[in-house]
Amino acid sequence: MITSKTISNGILRALLTLTFCGLVLFFFYQIQSVLIYLVVSFILTLIGNPILDFFKKRLKFNHIVATIATLFIFILIIFGFIMMFVPLILSQGQNLSLLNTTEIEKDILQLITQITVFLDNHQIDSAQVLQEANITSKINFNFIPNFLNTILGTLSSLGVGLGSVLFITFFFLKDRLMFIVGAKKLIPNSHEDQILHSLEKINHLLSRYFIGLLLQLFIVFLLYLIVLFLFGVPNALVIAFLCAVLNIIPYIGPLIASVLAAILTMLSNLGSDFQSEILPTTVYVLIGFWIVQIIDNNLSQPIIFSKSVSSHPLEIFLVILIAGFLFGILGMIVAVPLYTIIKVMGKEFFPENKIIMLLTKDI
Repeated sequence: MITSKTISNGILRALLTLTFCGLVLFFFYQIQSVLIYLVVSFILTLIGNPILDFFKKRLKFNHIVATIATLFIFILIIFGFIMMFVPLILSQGQNLSLLNTTEIEKDILQLITQITVFLDNHQIDSAQVLQEANITSKINFNFIPNFLNTILGTLSSLGVGLGSVLFITFFFLKDRLMFIVGAKKLIPNSHEDQILHSLEKINHLLSRYFIGLLLQLFIVFLLYLIVLFLFGVPNALVIAFLCAVLNIIPYIGPLIASVLAAILTMLSNLGSDFQSEILPTTVYVLIGFWIVQIIDNNLSQPIIFSKSVSSHPLEIFLVILIAGFLFGILGMIVAVPLYTIIKVMGKEFFPENKIIMLLTKDI
């Protein structure tokens, strides 16, 4: 018989459970930076494991030396990316120290005026719309100094984060066997073999996936760089790198990269004639970027990803599409790794299921 005391105890337990869950979520929210560091370090560890094994097996390094060598490679790559931005920073240093927002606003307004004149000469109603909207009166560049201060603060935070990530990654690589032994103690004996085999397979597939992702981004970066060099766009290295990084976001990232490339190309040619120089160069760059995307979407991306996670290209496309509808851009980014984990766990714990057998036949 349900009494008032039983009901009150149930309500109390529910409130305590909700309070505890709320506190846990609040705690995770407060340490979100630390969680991001751990996730990034875990990804670097997955990428670094094959490199570490190469040093140990091929070059006969001991474990500590192999770990240091692997971390040193990461540092060299990061340093190379930083040095890629140094010429841009140095070339703009004097302008930033003597920043004249009025001059910047004048250049941008000049570009808008050229666009308006071009559209008007070709009898396009958009020119009249631009004039009626009075866009020029709405542009205000006084926010730029504050924006630059924000960038400096962000760079400082990135420095702390980078140091933390490298430190954590070092111990993830160095003590990975210790972590495995510790995990064994937490795993129920009845499922120990299944879980350990799943973790080993997940580690192998995700390592291949992230290495494949880096390879795909590197190919896109080189192709973007060739396009920008062909049409003489200043700071081609930086623009190609930024646009290549945006390709991490499946399908949407390349569109954003094309828009970013078009804007940066136009801004880099401020002062030139819009119809004879700015517009043709921008159009050529966009066509080049679209050709790169056709190559990437139909050749490099399907081959690299399908091989790395042992999934059919159509399967990967549908997984990314569904994740994007359900969870947005973040879902699209993490869709393939999470789907790979689910497939591996499904094969280990439900090997007789016909759907799982069909999806995991190549794993």
